[in-house]
Amino acid sequence: MSRILIVENEASLRQALKDLLERQAYHVAIAASLDAAQALAPQTFDLVICDLRLAGEDGTQMLALSAPIPVLVMTDHSSLRKAVIALKEGAVDCIAKPVDDDDVLATVSRVLSRPAPREASRPSGVPRGMIGECAAMQRVYERIRKTAPADVTVLVQGESGTGKELVARALHRQSRRTKAPLICVNCAAIPETLIESELFGHEKGAFTGANSARTGLVEAADGGTLFLDEIGELPLDAQARLLRVLQEGEIRRIGSVETRYVDVRLIAATHRDLHSLSRSGEFRLDLYYRLNVMQIELPPLREREDDILSIAQTLLERACTRHARPGLRLSRAARRDILGYAWPGNVRELENALERGVILAEGYLIHPDDLGLPLERRQEPPAASPEPSDAAEEDGVPDDDLSLEDYFQHFVLEHQAQMSETELAQKLGISRKCLWERRQRLGIPRKKSARRPA
Repeated sequence: MSRILIVENEASLRQALKDLLERQAYHVAIAASLDAAQALAPQTFDLVICDLRLAGEDGTQMLALSAPIPVLVMTDHSSLRKAVIALKEGAVDCIAKPVDDDDVLATVSRVLSRPAPREASRPSGVPRGMIGECAAMQRVYERIRKTAPADVTVLVQGESGTGKELVARALHRQSRRTKAPLICVNCAAIPETLIESELFGHEKGAFTGANSARTGLVEAADGGTLFLDEIGELPLDAQARLLRVLQEGEIRRIGSVETRYVDVRLIAATHRDLHSLSRSGEFRLDLYYRLNVMQIELPPLREREDDILSIAQTLLERACTRHARPGLRLSRAARRDILGYAWPGNVRELENALERGVILAEGYLIHPDDLGLPLERRQEPPAASPEPSDAAEEDGVPDDDLSLEDYFQHFVLEHQAQMSETELAQKLGISRKCLWERRQRLGIPRKKSARRPA
């Protein structure tokens, strides 16, 4: 069944819509703000329902944050003009407030029955939420396609920031368990003293502070998929309990003598070598063999040269939307630095660098200084087809493969006799202060304008 994200800051309406749609067997997630919605990865849903008037926020921003997922907007009569704008900008339909249950269900059904627009824009075989068409990623997509329906345990391996959770979501979405829940757990984020309680639950009074019984996350995933990220951080006691789940489908809450049975598909992920950990006694070898039925290896970003710029462009568009700075572009030098950087933090590090660039950029271009990449980690970028040189082409300066600083010096020396400092800064897409600082750093003397007062 389809997955729906509701973005509504009014708690009572948010819960009412969730209850209404869940009664129709939809899987529903809720968020009270744009930030909360973004944290839920809106591109992984089939439909987003968003109020146009969120508390202190413009609901139309959800259109860009969710693209290419369809967005159904809600509005009252006082915001009809805004609804018209939202429809022009790509919203699939509009629901009037106060909402009518039958109207909501009919509209949702109608929207979801349409051919998904994302399928037209996504290359064939690429799972939703994932970007890239290089050979290494094509192998990943093929393994997901073959593995998802098989209902076997999967071990996803790759460095931090390569998108292991996206693989887990794709496996769940393409499996026979797609109508059941997907529970995601980061084993490294839960204190060792609490991990067994979190995973397997506990009875009231089982330990100090256990004031009520609690269902564990394994039990919550019954019928669906359990994704354990960074499973190499799981303590040995919890590993033994997890092995029992995989072998017999049995769990026992802490403090209970009752055995419960669950039907859970396990997807595990790690950036560590579990086989080496098993040899040192840090990971159970029998659990490793149970996990490693099917393996999917994610390539690091530095090995995805053909995809880096397309990933960067997608992340840049999202960052521009978040910070209300539309139209920002990467300069030619910034693109070269992105291609030449080793990216030890992978996609997550790239996303952070672009976020920094959007915040710091002073003109319409993001320059290498804005990205803040460590110089010592830069390397010679791979050979690529020539790209347009941004402002150089716009201002008629020949593109002789100049670096950013070479181009800056070339442009200033050639035009400073005819332009004021303000005009120079505007043409270069920087502030006058930044122009002055770069002059000082590069040792370019300032000449008085040749213009005379009229």
